[in-house]
This record gives sequence, C-alpha cells and structure tokens, in this order.
Amino acid sequence: MTNHVLSILADDFVFLEGPRWRFGKLWVSDVNGKKIYTLNEQGAREVCVDVPNRPSGIGFLPDGTPLVVSMKDRSLQRIEQGRLVQHASVAHLVEGEINDMVVDRRGNAYVGSMGYDLFGGAQFKPGNLVLVTPDGKARVVADGLHFPNGPVVTPDNRTLVVAESWGKRLAAFTIDADGSLSGQRVFADLGDYTPDGITLDAEGAIWVAAFANNAFVRVRDGGAITDVISSGERRAVACTLGGADMKTLYCLTFAGEMKDIGKGMRASRIETTRVVVAGAGSP
Repeated sequence: MTNHVLSILADDFVFLEGPRWRFGKLWVSDVNGKKIYTLNEQGAREVCVDVPNRPSGIGFLPDGTPLVVSMKDRSLQRIEQGRLVQHASVAHLVEGEINDMVVDRRGNAYVGSMGYDLFGGAQFKPGNLVLVTPDGKARVVADGLHFPNGPVVTPDNRTLVVAESWGKRLAAFTIDADGSLSGQRVFADLGDYTPDGITLDAEGAIWVAAFANNAFVRVRDGGAITDVISSGERRAVACTLGGADMKTLYCLTFAGEMKDIGKGMRASRIETTRVVVAGAGSP
C-alpha cells in the first residue's frame, strides 16, 4: 500500500464538489459559492457561470455541452454561451435535493437524489437515481440507495458505480441498452470508510473521497484497498483524475464538519498528488 503527499493547487473556495477534467481544464462546482470554476494545471481559475440554486455534479453531452446539477430547484441545466438553460426538471421524481451526477457516452445523465432534507435535520430516507436522456426526459432507474453520491461509468458504457455514503459501500449496476439499470451488486464494501465523490482509473479501480475519515482511498472491484492518502485534519470531499497524462489526482478538501457546510466559510481547496495509473475519464 503506497502513500502520497498532497500539495495545494488552489484555495479560498466556499464548498467545492463535482470535480471533472475536460478540454484541458479542471471543472469544479462551488456549491455554496454558487459558481462553477475552471482551472488550468497551474491553478489559475476562471468563473464559468453563476448557479444561483447551488451547483453540484457536472457532466458533458456528446457534443461537449456542459451540464450541471442545480440542487435547490432539482433540475439539470445546460451551460450555453455562459448562461444556464434548463435541460430537465426532476423535482417530481425525487425527495430532498439532488446532488452528484455522471453523464455516459450516449448523453444519458444519472442524477442522485439525497432522499431527505439532510441539512434541514430530517430523518434519513433512502434516495434514488434518476436517468435524464439527451432529449430531457426523466425517469427513476434505481431506488433504495443509502444517500447516493459520486457516480462513474466504465469506458465500455456497460457499468455504473455509485457511492452510497451512509451505506459505506460502492454499488454497481449493469447499464441496459435503453439506459435502465439492472443487476445491482456490491462493488466494494468499504468498512469504516464513508464515500463521497469518486473517480475511475484505467485499471477499473476507483479512488474514493472518504469524507468522515479524512482520506482518499483507492479500491478495486471486490473491495481490496491498494492506496490510502491522508488529508490530515481536512475532510475529503471529492476527487478526479486529470492533467495532460491523466495521472494527477485532484482532491477537494474542506476544513470543517458536516454542520459547517452551509455557513459560507471559505474553507474549501483543491489539492493534488501524482499517481501511477491514469484516469479512465469518468466522471
């Protein structure tokens, strides 16, 4: 088991989520800063768009058009010429806010619903995954998930893996021809690790941001852990693989507890380390 040291790339964000590497840039959502940023490999940032209803997961349609989860109004928005254009509303299909998302090679977006009002102190209820097809039609394709969080899709477009934060596991599904999900199984039982955002590498292993454990963990199908990276006293929120050779692990960290996320503190930053196995491009 190898260990890595994290280096600060950029800081002074409120609460970052949804890191993605596309078109030679890192894309991130500042959920409570209500903005999407892009950054180059040196950490220089630009505001891509303002998202007043709080952005989270980011994805890209086959033609390159960015999609973003708009949490509060439970919708998907396209980013077109620096403006938001509604792609689909999923409000009628979910309980609680929507959160992370992955878009597959066919342009199907899989969006996770928390299932209950986490930050309002509501009692836990399982959430679901909603499929939004490229034409904006939406339907539920998986239910009973214990706080669905970071999702990835394999390069062959046949398997979706999603983190179940409160289940402390990764769940895998077969993606059917029409985009439906079937054959749910446990990809990895994570023991005491609480998974948040995840990213897939070229060997089929998954890097997991373990929020409550202050660590980024690489796990193989079946549950074998190969690497653990400590984030010190900071919470591990999400991660993605990128850079010119796809071997830079971009790690989002937060200096605070769950109860601090909505307080507006500028306590989030992006840290990096180099890894051996390149990213597979998802999410």
